[in-house]
Amino acid sequence: MVNDDLQIIEQLKRASAGLLFMSESDYPFEVIHWEGLTDLTHDFLCRLTGESEDCKVKEMEVEDFLLNEKYRNILEVLSQNLAEPKAYKVGRINMPVYVVGRSKRGNWLGVSTRVVQT
Repeated sequence: MVNDDLQIIEQLKRASAGLLFMSESDYPFEVIHWEGLTDLTHDFLCRLTGESEDCKVKEMEVEDFLLNEKYRNILEVLSQNLAEPKAYKVGRINMPVYVVGRSKRGNWLGVSTRVVQT
């Protein structure tokens, strides 16, 4: 059975507590909860990050982004509780990444972090 949004948020907080995403710099994970979005569009992600509307957004499979074993718990929470979770890298070089899926209630839940790739 799919958990309600608050339970999923708590599970994501526990799964990501103390973890850093390693790239050229290490960044923590933050739990995100977006209500009222019908679709997750590239325009929305660009505006959210303060980028121009035509910024680069790279969509990835969650398994490809959370490849490291230490992120296994986050991956399990996302894939067991959310519809079609995806990872979105926004911008260039120092990029926010949103790893989200849609809950049974229709909200977008997940985690965000940053990656630095020069």
